[in-house]
Amino acid sequence: MDRPSHPIYNVPFGLLCLSSLLFSASFNMLIPELPAYLSSLGGAEYKGLIIALFTLTAGFSRPFSGKLTDTIGRVPVMAVGSIVCFICGFLYPVLNTVAGFLFIRLVHGFSTGFKPTATAAYVADIVPSQRWGEALGIHGLAFSTGMAIGPAIGSTIVLRYGINALFYSSSVFALLSILILVNMKETKQDKQSFMASHLNISRQDILDPRALPAGIVTLLTYVPYGVVLTLIPDWSGHIGVRNKGLFFVVFTLASLLVRFVAGRLSDKKGRVAVIIAGTIALGISLLLLAWSSSTAGLIIGSLAYGVASGILSPAINAWTIDLSLPEQRGRAMATMYISLEAGIGLGALLAGWFFADHIERIPSILLGASVFALLGLVYVLAWRHRHKPAGEVNAKN
Repeated sequence: MDRPSHPIYNVPFGLLCLSSLLFSASFNMLIPELPAYLSSLGGAEYKGLIIALFTLTAGFSRPFSGKLTDTIGRVPVMAVGSIVCFICGFLYPVLNTVAGFLFIRLVHGFSTGFKPTATAAYVADIVPSQRWGEALGIHGLAFSTGMAIGPAIGSTIVLRYGINALFYSSSVFALLSILILVNMKETKQDKQSFMASHLNISRQDILDPRALPAGIVTLLTYVPYGVVLTLIPDWSGHIGVRNKGLFFVVFTLASLLVRFVAGRLSDKKGRVAVIIAGTIALGISLLLLAWSSSTAGLIIGSLAYGVASGILSPAINAWTIDLSLPEQRGRAMATMYISLEAGIGLGALLAGWFFADHIERIPSILLGASVFALLGLVYVLAWRHRHKPAGEVNAKN
């Protein structure tokens, strides 16, 4: 039900954005340094698993987080995600073998399997439907800010204090995220107390058929992200960039600049029209990254990639909610996030497999990733052609 009396710019929404910023920074600050750290442990050949294992458990946990979000409430599920991040930060220095590291990456993925799913449902609860695109764009600004400051802070900490200090700092950011959630009001009106039976997942709990179009677009457009996460740290070092977080800072800042505008534009012009523009921008950005061989080229490519991400993310999130039923928003968002994790994981696995620590292969792999952006564009155009006569859900065509 729409509740237009609830403005976007209120205290609950502000706290939610701050919690997401800290949560995002907590696990993103690790990303630029993990490939080198794994190599130092003797596991260079497993770099493709750094992201793939993380996304595997994130995707696996989505049906559970979606069901729990729609039963026990939004806030408890968000808290679980932050708690996992808090614990994992302390485990990295302890389990300092290749096997131990890969195990932690597997566990760490549960964090993003829980928090973003419940967060998106919480946003939909407190914001009128005609402003979902704008609200999700603003929330995306907060999450992306965490993505920007996380890698920059992480690389700086490693340069000055060492890798263990980075892991402990990750836990501190997660703890702050948890403390914010403690006093947030639950928005699920008919929530239930947790029971073990809530963990029984049926086929219907795994995917929301209504949200599958958004899920397919998400999968295709996030395969390149898995490629980028896996390869850019090594590529940055190869071309002489000392702070490996530079790409992520520039990419995220560019994303920040367009997310708010893109979210509002999707409210006015339609989700599909904005997604089409985003997939085109994504393909162009990957071509620029493939042709980058200097710091300047990397920055230009990361700017373009950030713009593409900033266009796509709020539009796809809002489209997912448009397509879902109010009582199944958790499951719909879980469907979209399962697709996201599957895309990232597939991209990371393919990138790690083709890369195999041969730096000269990176441009070709990035060119290959652009094919997925093209497939995403073809799918969206075909979907619009099929549904144009009837109109998109909530007139968002």
